[in-house]
Amino acid sequence: MPKIEVNRDIFYSFIGNTYTDDALEALLPCAKAELDAVDNDEGTLKIELNDTNRPDLWSTLGLARQLRVYEGGQRGEYNFFSNSKKSLDTGNRIVKVDPEIKATRPFMAAFAVTGKAVDDSTLKDLIQTQEKLCWNYGRKRKSIAMGVYRSDLFNYPVMYKAADPDTTRFIPLGMDKELNLREIIKEHPKGQEFGHIVENDKKFPFITDADGKVLSFSPVINSSEIGAVEVGDENLFIELTGTDLPSLILTASIVACDLADNGFTILPVKVEYPYETEFGNTITTPFYFQKGMSVSIEYARKLLGVDLSADEMKTALLRMGIKTEIKGEEITIEVPEYRNDFLHPVDIIEDIMMGRGMDSFEPVMPSDSTVGRISPEEEFARKTKDILIGLGFQEMIYNYLGSGKDYIEKMGITGDNHIQIVNPMTENYEFVRASIIPSMLNSEAISANAVYPHHIFEIGKIAFLDSKDNSGTVTKNALGFMSADRNEGFNQVSSSVSAIFYYLNKEYELVELDDPRFIRGRSAKIVYNGKVVGVFGEVSPQVLENWGIQMPATCCEIDLDFLIKD
Repeated sequence: MPKIEVNRDIFYSFIGNTYTDDALEALLPCAKAELDAVDNDEGTLKIELNDTNRPDLWSTLGLARQLRVYEGGQRGEYNFFSNSKKSLDTGNRIVKVDPEIKATRPFMAAFAVTGKAVDDSTLKDLIQTQEKLCWNYGRKRKSIAMGVYRSDLFNYPVMYKAADPDTTRFIPLGMDKELNLREIIKEHPKGQEFGHIVENDKKFPFITDADGKVLSFSPVINSSEIGAVEVGDENLFIELTGTDLPSLILTASIVACDLADNGFTILPVKVEYPYETEFGNTITTPFYFQKGMSVSIEYARKLLGVDLSADEMKTALLRMGIKTEIKGEEITIEVPEYRNDFLHPVDIIEDIMMGRGMDSFEPVMPSDSTVGRISPEEEFARKTKDILIGLGFQEMIYNYLGSGKDYIEKMGITGDNHIQIVNPMTENYEFVRASIIPSMLNSEAISANAVYPHHIFEIGKIAFLDSKDNSGTVTKNALGFMSADRNEGFNQVSSSVSAIFYYLNKEYELVELDDPRFIRGRSAKIVYNGKVVGVFGEVSPQVLENWGIQMPATCCEIDLDFLIKD
């Protein structure tokens, strides 16, 4: 979960009140936050945010706004937003988007800032906000990257283009020599960290002004001149590029509202696209795109378990910073500009609960009682574990989520049956595993220094797409085991399979297997009662090479759910 560090005095000044540490800790649940640490010497507070759906809280200003409004203060009025029916004059503040960038990193949002000089605390909080939003919400800059510039040093219109990585050159921030974009990926620390996002594209995202002055090689690094914001700067330009337009615009809105709360004037910027987007081909940002939502008062009472009046619900929502209107038997809300986490009426009810205060609800003891016992599936799994341990295998426990690179690419399979997360926080946890085998190979890949032989196993869940099921997916309990040693081969793994089925008192047959994960002719399907319940064999040399494994290895995977049926 995101953690932020705030200057205590500045934080309290934005809230409009001061608190003891205990009082602050009691208040933070309204933002799903906890006081993680207090540094009295530095005068700082470390606060952990427990809601990944509320990126607007990941900054000093955003969290202070929520606490201030909850305590009865006023929420700011943000009159710098355009929407589908309202257009704002941007003057010459225009961004022109190159048609070729659509294939690489198609979207941009931007706005300008003026009205006061940037002080040290504002600059530090802006950098922290940039890091938290782009790292957590923006998937390590893959879907959102943000740049801040001194707007006095360039001329509009800003050009967002696709650039040749071998011929386009500039001096990146933190260096004093000119490099081309491909050299930046290899030599600059930020290029080494984030260059992988675009390195396989034919052209790279590049931002210049009307005269060709370089602002940024997005999402990697700003230029050394225009992109080096310092204390005392008064006029700033903030841009965000990415692959998901609603998330990009929401992030721009969050930063703009924070800076407005800090006393800056926000100047909208017009972004002109040569292609159609879901919000049109000309978008003036900050842009309000959220839709209102309603909930039945009776439905809210049912889920809350408390007979609240409509006015009490409205008061609770106002404490959460949500403009509310009562229409008959429904409550209708206007989603704040800096939020986009209302996906269902239940989300409104949750804010009613939090606005009223979690401690205002009387605890209720459960009226039903149950007797706990081990399920048949768990009993069978425990018996199977005992057999594997008796055969000399060591039990492992793995994550159920992983990357497409590990689960699909390194295994040499199509991945057609893999479940992909629509909006993952990071690409490292983008897929649900459909097999235990990649997890075990990952262990072997980092265990080359351990004494051989290696024998490991896991009993856990796997899940995959299945159109025959009503939900479209199937989840199963599976056994996976792997051995790695110089003399490991088909006979050894076949012997282990035979021992497992012997002690489970199950009869099985073997059928030839054609699977890119295994060597053909040295692998087999396990058939039980006429159904394929597993596979095993010697792992393909190509798969071993993909994982960087130097030792021969065998793997087996068995569907335990089918075995337990009989």
